[in-house]
Amino acid sequence: MAVDKDIVIIGAGGAGLAAAQYGARANLRTLVIEEMAPGGQALLIDSLENYPGFPEPINGYDFSEKMRLQAERFGAEFLTASFVGVRKSAEAGQEKVFLVETSEGTISCYAVIIATGSKHRKLGTPGEEEFSGRGVSYCATCDGPFFKNKRMIVVGGGDAACDESMFLSKLASSVLIVHRKDRFRAQKSLAERTLAVPNVEARFNAVVEEIRGEKKVTGALVRDLVTGKSVFEPAEAVFVFVGSDPNTKGLPELEKDGAGYLVTDQRMATSMAGMFAAGDVRASPFRQLVVAAGEGAIAAHSAAQYIDELKGEGYN
Repeated sequence: MAVDKDIVIIGAGGAGLAAAQYGARANLRTLVIEEMAPGGQALLIDSLENYPGFPEPINGYDFSEKMRLQAERFGAEFLTASFVGVRKSAEAGQEKVFLVETSEGTISCYAVIIATGSKHRKLGTPGEEEFSGRGVSYCATCDGPFFKNKRMIVVGGGDAACDESMFLSKLASSVLIVHRKDRFRAQKSLAERTLAVPNVEARFNAVVEEIRGEKKVTGALVRDLVTGKSVFEPAEAVFVFVGSDPNTKGLPELEKDGAGYLVTDQRMATSMAGMFAAGDVRASPFRQLVVAAGEGAIAAHSAAQYIDELKGEGYN
């Protein structure tokens, strides 16, 4: 059986696009599968101002297009299709070949790079979707600087909510943390440091009932779960940190951490030989576009080495 591609990359966010460039530059037949437009969550960024090499902000769509065009210039191909699943070939002599199933057919390859990302969990409250990108955000590092010296609301009580609240406290006039439990679920030391920040206030046993605004967020209706009383809290931004879920549907059984993210080594190799992971689907202490791009480059380089070894062409 002739193998269709050397590398198939599942997902075209920052990690997938970087992997595509590095895979193609290594003169490997590289295919990227993406059901939406290339860019992933970067497409939601109105003004990207913290990516190295761009002193002037660029919107996420334009940035993603540049990455796509760059990858195509090196020879990477893109297929608009839904990812269904991936498995090893059962054909004799082809046991190390992957079969990637998509809505447009099955593609065989020697290595797979998983760059499917993750999805932020949402509150599901009125106003959240309406004001997404206009005051509602799921990334403090990305969007916090747009609300300097303004009042901000953070929803959540885990490590991420506390970490991001401390980051935002350096930018905001004040930060109100709304958490449905009677204490943070974050690590005790982190929770204590957060509560010690002068301009951070925690509202426990409370939920955001509605996010309000006109053209942009003006505040949120916060309900006390003990008294049942609701109070409007003015703010120009609402940051939601109630967790995220990695997109691992259709993948074989791979090692994951407690939250379901794929575990890799420093070469981005998963627990299955020939399968690599990069970006937000991978267990990582810091999820940023620049980090995802770096991981994508490493994954492609490691995949190239794996393929060389598979063909008996490894460098010793």
